[in-house]
Amino acid sequence: MFNKMIAAMLPYFPKKLIWIFSKRYIAGETVEDAIRASKDLNSKGIKVTIDILGEFIKNLSEAEKNKVEYMELIDRIQKENIDGNYSLKPTMFGLLLDKDACYGHIREIVAKAASYNNFIRVDMEDSPCTDMEIELYRKLKAEFPKNVGLVVQAYMKRTYQDLENLMDIHSSETPLNYRLCKGIYVEPEAIAYKKYEEINQHYLEDLEYMLKNGVYPGIATHDKPLIDGAYKLIEKYNVPKNMYEFQMLYGVTPELRNSIVEKGHTMRIYIPYGKQWFGYSTRRLKENPKMASLIIKALFFRG
Repeated sequence: MFNKMIAAMLPYFPKKLIWIFSKRYIAGETVEDAIRASKDLNSKGIKVTIDILGEFIKNLSEAEKNKVEYMELIDRIQKENIDGNYSLKPTMFGLLLDKDACYGHIREIVAKAASYNNFIRVDMEDSPCTDMEIELYRKLKAEFPKNVGLVVQAYMKRTYQDLENLMDIHSSETPLNYRLCKGIYVEPEAIAYKKYEEINQHYLEDLEYMLKNGVYPGIATHDKPLIDGAYKLIEKYNVPKNMYEFQMLYGVTPELRNSIVEKGHTMRIYIPYGKQWFGYSTRRLKENPKMASLIIKALFFRG
């Protein structure tokens, strides 16, 4: 109850106060901030995926502006020789306002990335978006088979069936490419697993399905039991190192991240940046109230 109360109050706190916590997990407000963070990680042998913060826009003029910002980002990252790709949220381009207009904007962004032989990850959002985002991925992959991927969420009860259903667009030459995460949105118990052990079990079942069927997974987790489980599955199916990668969030569990890199596995860090950082941070706190007490402690106690 205390955590929920604090999480509900945090959006009304001064931005400077929230930034004390957020700056560890967000590169900054500008593309220069994202480039700085990306170059630092690249120097350590770590790849990146860059995300401009923003979601659930209210009008399509925002979608046009967001598209232009992504197109400029891609050109800039190419010039800077960053070893990385891009992630985006379809609701940032009007998915819930006009799905055809949304597709048009994202298609242009994927085409721009493809012109540099690069890659766009379509993020999965909450359950009202799931079918539309899978449909979006199908259409984009048909035209850009090597340049687009999707996020899937292990806590959703439908995910394993979605993986099976999407195999009709999989091939060894152009494998399906997923980021497998646990899932962060608050969903009803009828459609989402809630218990830690249950979610972890289904995460590893989903990952095993991908690895044994030649799908390329981004193993996105900071949970050591899942990482250890992934190691076992990679060994079980003798998966070559160019057919999977580990993924983590910027600023989270750096020691665990480094241990994975030291073992010779590919690591990619999700780098969010942009002027919408405050909304992003406070929404995540509402979705995960347990973080609230940690933030309050972090304001007063180092470590």
